[in-house]
Amino acid sequence: MTEAGHSHGIGDATPRNRLVIAFAITSSVFIVEVIGAIITGSLALLVDAAHMLTDVVGLAMAVTAAHLMNRPPTPRYTFGLQRTEVLGALAQAALLLGVGIFALVEGVRRLFEPPEIASGSLLFFGIVGLVANIASMLVLFSGRGRNLNMRAAFLEVVNDALGSVGVIASAILIAVFGWYQADAVAGVLIALLIIPRTLILLRASGRVLMESTPAGLDLEDVRRHILALPHVVAVHDLHATQVSTDLPTLTAHVVVDDTVTMEASAALLTSLQQCVSEHFAVSIEHSTFQIEPESHPGEHDTHA
Repeated sequence: MTEAGHSHGIGDATPRNRLVIAFAITSSVFIVEVIGAIITGSLALLVDAAHMLTDVVGLAMAVTAAHLMNRPPTPRYTFGLQRTEVLGALAQAALLLGVGIFALVEGVRRLFEPPEIASGSLLFFGIVGLVANIASMLVLFSGRGRNLNMRAAFLEVVNDALGSVGVIASAILIAVFGWYQADAVAGVLIALLIIPRTLILLRASGRVLMESTPAGLDLEDVRRHILALPHVVAVHDLHATQVSTDLPTLTAHVVVDDTVTMEASAALLTSLQQCVSEHFAVSIEHSTFQIEPESHPGEHDTHA
């Protein structure tokens, strides 16, 4: 029986400095928007401030997750703490979903009972929020596709920017037309922007936690490639999952004919590792194969 696996480095999985800068900006804007919501009585600004609060908490979790993700593996946590990325994204998405539902319900209520709002102050606070959100977006932009943790953080800042646009638009409509329902409409639109994106993020986080096959990887295609290698007669116990979004893993039992020598077995291991790391849309750098001779007692079910 022979096993092989690729090493997996942790490295700087998430650019923490960028997250810290975005956290500092967002915290400052949250304080400003709370003051603005109190002064103006605006739902859109209140929702954006509540959204900012979830971002402050979410970015704090993202910074914590980024720190934990970069810790090296230990005998207790053999992959390190890579999965804190997914837990952080899941928590952020749950917070955002709560804010979105509140904004939707409160916005509908205010459509029928719109309060009077100081449009000038509302416009000022909306512009301040938008400028800060754009700054945070620029800080996080280059790392947004790094993993779910960074994706969640960037998504929160983008949603905040859209919320600020809604605040500005409602302030202009109130100032020009005296249409106070514009504030409630902006609040509802912000909610409708938040909810679908959080559901997508919740689904992505859930897929990793449920150890589903990495998106874009066809295990039947992997099986066919392995079976096409010399001396391979069967494949069973073929599994692929993700420790985190940037660490997919694959394991398999590969049955070979009884003529395979030790040298041929070593060459086959190299071919198997190259196959799963180079031939598919998802590159598997951490793979483990158990090679079994055909005469080895046990089940050699090619569909297991």
